[in-house]
Amino acid sequence: MSKKLHIRSKIWIEDDRNRVVFGQGRLKILESIERNGSISAAARELRMSYRAVWGKIKATEERLGKKLLSRNVGGSSGGGSSLTPFAMEIMQQFYRLRRDIQNDADDIFANLFSDQRTSK
Repeated sequence: MSKKLHIRSKIWIEDDRNRVVFGQGRLKILESIERNGSISAAARELRMSYRAVWGKIKATEERLGKKLLSRNVGGSSGGGSSLTPFAMEIMQQFYRLRRDIQNDADDIFANLFSDQRTSK
């Protein structure tokens, strides 16, 4: 029986103080807010507390110096949140970064471990 090996990696972006700015977790939060239209609905979907979701968004906004969300507070429409154009842009850039790094990692792995990729 042969077992095909492959490489996996996780990437995230940190600031100069080694604090997370953006990564897969923040991406999932923004995707969920985009789908659900609110922080609270995203928190429920992701099985996180509202406070945790809000804290991660706020930290990222502070570290980048730009808003990720446009917030509509309460009222007759019930409030909600939508992504800013900047949030959409950083998501697209992160998708590309993740794809390009995975493609490069796959190529490097294939070149370095070609003999070990399948075991007999």
